[in-house]
Amino acid sequence: MLTPEQLFAFLAAAILLTLSPGPDNMMVLGIGMAKGRMRGMAFGLGCALGCLSHTLLAAIGVSALIAASPLAFTTLKVCGGLYLAWMGFNAIRSRGGAAASRAEGVTESARTLFFRGVFANAINPKVALFFLSFLPQFVAAQRGDANLQTALLGLAFTAQAAVLFGLLGFFSGAVGAWLARRPRAGMWMDRIAGAIFIALGLRLIVAR
Repeated sequence: MLTPEQLFAFLAAAILLTLSPGPDNMMVLGIGMAKGRMRGMAFGLGCALGCLSHTLLAAIGVSALIAASPLAFTTLKVCGGLYLAWMGFNAIRSRGGAAASRAEGVTESARTLFFRGVFANAINPKVALFFLSFLPQFVAAQRGDANLQTALLGLAFTAQAAVLFGLLGFFSGAVGAWLARRPRAGMWMDRIAGAIFIALGLRLIVAR
């Protein structure tokens, strides 16, 4: 089992990593500003929950197999990048942000965005490699089953990410609500969010 000192050190590092600029929080920020508080929070919680899949894969060794297989890694990388780019193109094609979408009755539901967040995180092999390299640093062999410790650390990471991404989605959604009353600003916000998603997708595809 994990000791309090072990867990505290892990959470301190995890919180700093979650707060540092990266693809996940940039996506949550973009969705929150473009779609509003609830949808930003839903997408953020989905991204956090996607971490559980990587925890499971790391615990059973699948992440190591993916890392060792260039074909599997490249396939997942390209699929993840194309998915992010597709989300970006959809955002750019929207007509003026959340307010216009609600008026037309085509706003994506919070549930839809939650599952998009899960999927966007779960298919990113870079996240799998991160978990594969990060979690073992806090596993102590003398404390018992390494797989159990890895699973518990993954749950702790997911919990803190859910809180931080949820807060980021909420506060960025507050900015989005202000922009929603200004159609032109909302339109540009959607375009900026879309550009961020496309850039993240292309970056994932070309990353080595």
